[in-house]
Amino acid sequence: MAKDDPASEPASTRLDRKDVGSWISGPRGALEDAGIDLGYRGERLGLPETGVGSVAGFGRRLVALCIDWIACALIAQLLFPQYAYGSARSAVNTMIVFFIVKSLFTWLGGATAGQRILGTRVISMNGGIIQPWWALLRTALVCLVIPAAIWNRDGRGLQDLICRTVEVRSR
Repeated sequence: MAKDDPASEPASTRLDRKDVGSWISGPRGALEDAGIDLGYRGERLGLPETGVGSVAGFGRRLVALCIDWIACALIAQLLFPQYAYGSARSAVNTMIVFFIVKSLFTWLGGATAGQRILGTRVISMNGGIIQPWWALLRTALVCLVIPAAIWNRDGRGLQDLICRTVEVRSR
């Protein structure tokens, strides 16, 4: 056999479709393939599996965030027309408007415009309303991006874990 022949490699060094598939499906998929039952997202929190009150999916949350960002960029451009869109100052203004709007609407109504359009809302894990300081901290963590990009098996990002909140479906 030739050295370049894949069949001549030991089985432990060969990469096959199953290996790539488990990597693409993520740790949850790999654990489930191994026979470990993780339950559904939100089960440990006492939330329903589907429908109203279930944990909102990543796609809904991402689209809602994009809608909110675009709306805040438009508002910032209307408030500060002297700064060209795409400039550093325009980006800072957009972030400030986003922070204020998201914090305010999360605190007062549990949902921003994008979240309402996509049928999600943020609820407190203790069952009460979201306190203003938690809404401010949650929004600050979303603005940092990294905490929002890391989530647990219940679909809660670090911002939700720290602020004791969860984003659920409202319809």
